[in-house]
Amino acid sequence: MKGKHEESASTSSALARPADLTQLDFELDFFARILDRHPDYIDVLRVQGNNLTLKGRFAEGLHIDRRLVQLRPADPLAHYNLACSFCLVKKHDLALKTLRRALELGYRDFRYLKEDRDLDAIRHDPRFRQLLREFENR
Repeated sequence: MKGKHEESASTSSALARPADLTQLDFELDFFARILDRHPDYIDVLRVQGNNLTLKGRFAEGLHIDRRLVQLRPADPLAHYNLACSFCLVKKHDLALKTLRRALELGYRDFRYLKEDRDLDAIRHDPRFRQLLREFENR
């Protein structure tokens, strides 16, 4: 994922679903059904975590991101997304700790990291700026 900004490639017709069901709602239901049958499906977990965040369901997104880190402990993107989720549920110390881990594992999209709205709550924290200084020059 990037961060949490993946977009759906789906182009299904509005006629194929009830008018009150948005594409995002459709995807949340669709991917939940897949995860019911295949709870460790990494690609679906990533999309579902992103969709939950887009829907404002941050605690559920956090649960998905924790699961992804369990399944992929050396994946810098999984840790980055977990840091974003911690930030969105106002667990700023955990967000900074997890962001450090993502950077240690090799996350290097600093341009995106500096603009990611999910991290707005920690952006002015001196520890955030210190992480940037420490890892941008590696």
